[in-house]
Amino acid sequence: MCAHGACVASLGGPANSPLDCTVFGASVMDMNQVTLPSADVERTAAFYRALGFTQIVSNLPSYARFECPVGTATFSLHQVASVPENSGVVVYFECVDLDATCRQLEDRGFIFDGPPTDQPWLWREAYLRDPDGNVICLYRAGEARRNPPWRLQRGSDGAI
Repeated sequence: MCAHGACVASLGGPANSPLDCTVFGASVMDMNQVTLPSADVERTAAFYRALGFTQIVSNLPSYARFECPVGTATFSLHQVASVPENSGVVVYFECVDLDATCRQLEDRGFIFDGPPTDQPWLWREAYLRDPDGNVICLYRAGEARRNPPWRLQRGSDGAI
């Protein structure tokens, strides 16, 4: 049974799967896929493979999809004529040991915008850009990712 106690096969998944849940009669959604624009999918796909992601779909020159080493999320690249500058979009990938991960990647030639930095929102973050300029944040948040001290309590204004 799901955490909400109101499971139904709302999205066609098997019983008790993450897709098998409704809350207050509405289907619950799970973040699964993000697609990034790329002017050169083949070059940018090589970057993400070198970063440690597993490529699971290749339809070059227009599309590539990857899965994360942990969890079930995927992300993809799709070909565009030109990538928008400063879109404001940042894709976050959590690391168990951010500092060690950054050192290993720097040793392999990855260039970060700056060193891992503790943020006021209790995350430690390091930013880099893929070959198309898409902003990537490697971070460590631990419990603060979903449960910061200022998290809204169930039933509070704006919370479910």
